[in-house]
Amino acid sequence: MAAVSIATTDRGRVALQDKQLAELKAALGDRLLIPASPGYDEARTIWNAMIDRRPGLIARCATAAEVQQAVRFAASNDLLVSIKGAGHNIAGNAVTNDGFMIDLSPMKRVVVDAAARTARVQPGVTLAELDAATQQHGLAVPLGINSTTGVAGLTLGGGFGWLTRKFGFTVDSLRAADIVTADGELRRASDIDNADLFWAIRGGGGNFGIVTEFTFELHPVGPEVLAGLIVHPFDDVQALVKHYRAFVASAPDELTTWLVFRKAPPLPFLPAEWHGREVAVIALVYAGNVATGERVIEPLRTFGRPVGEHLGPMPYAAFQQAFDPLLTPGARNYWKSHDFTQISDGATDVIQQFVAQLPSPHCEIFLAHLGGAGARVASDAMAFSRRDAEFIINVHTRWEQPADDARCVGWARAFFTAMAPHALGSVYVNFMPDDEGDRVPAAFGPNYARLATIKAKYDPKNFFRLNQNIQPASV
Repeated sequence: MAAVSIATTDRGRVALQDKQLAELKAALGDRLLIPASPGYDEARTIWNAMIDRRPGLIARCATAAEVQQAVRFAASNDLLVSIKGAGHNIAGNAVTNDGFMIDLSPMKRVVVDAAARTARVQPGVTLAELDAATQQHGLAVPLGINSTTGVAGLTLGGGFGWLTRKFGFTVDSLRAADIVTADGELRRASDIDNADLFWAIRGGGGNFGIVTEFTFELHPVGPEVLAGLIVHPFDDVQALVKHYRAFVASAPDELTTWLVFRKAPPLPFLPAEWHGREVAVIALVYAGNVATGERVIEPLRTFGRPVGEHLGPMPYAAFQQAFDPLLTPGARNYWKSHDFTQISDGATDVIQQFVAQLPSPHCEIFLAHLGGAGARVASDAMAFSRRDAEFIINVHTRWEQPADDARCVGWARAFFTAMAPHALGSVYVNFMPDDEGDRVPAAFGPNYARLATIKAKYDPKNFFRLNQNIQPASV
């Protein structure tokens, strides 16, 4: 392998010679990539096509020992390091120009202990892969809603989806983790071992190290749940939101209902004349007895004048993948997000205004209902503190051509600004794009100071800095 020039933490460059790379090359073989290597472009490509960066060196690690070796190599040469799990995060911090990317995507093992109701999960695993393993036993981890998302990034930022109201956020089911810290050591983090580190990684993002294995508690789910969509004309949005917020105020924990505002895709259960028109979609999952769920959701089914419905018993794992066709890799994506205690009439007015101006047919605004079990955990029990947010709105701007960047990003930012007076001011860290560094304290809320202290203990030089970064506290 020829000498390669790699970015350092001070944004300088260092030329690494063959002899410096030899030990890493001996361990990784053809999984150590330079820009001329076969597979380099595949390894550096992530979900969001707006992120097109070229690392100087990529280590595709398959074991915890290889992760340790890569971290020690990077630290000894003061290299600028990015960490890739499944590469799905909107900010794109998994890859950086000219730096050293540690790629965890080869680490795909899932071990389910159905009797103990636990799963051990490596960081390259996606939601679909974990669901497939756990649903064989009628068990699940509370995860997100797009099955190509990586378990690692989702978990470290908190993690929420269709099961959050029933079983809490993803971090609420995390029982332990093996993590390589900035000194290259592999540590166990749990309520017993390195409890401060365990506290921090449950919501603190990738600031504290590289998790090489998660241990989750599993919960009985499915394999069949009541789930589906009810599609309304967007003209009815004001009445629909009023009915929705009254309904969810007393909804049981088993029921999660979200509202999605967008142009209707060509769904087979929608009349053709509605394809491409603005609609308001109720998406729901009832994680309990199907017959009971049908009675619970009756007020949603009988309200208004829906133009289509696809709702009934279905495999939980299948509904977890229902939105994948709308979220395929290769498109350009930009998100902005707010937290809310309630969706006011004023907030609904803003939604109505901006859905009328959608800049592409792929854009959407979704409103997620939280609460339930996720809200009953103390805000200081772990790093993830955002337990008072009853709703999250994410404006998901998605388009195809770079020429449309300014128009689409501008629309998302304008929506965000217009919605701010109605919001809490906090934000879900996994929904932050790469230009929101000023919102990091708001993302971690009252736990930020403690996180900075723990960061100073385990990563005093800020080795893990390509993330929504927590600066180490001054000693």
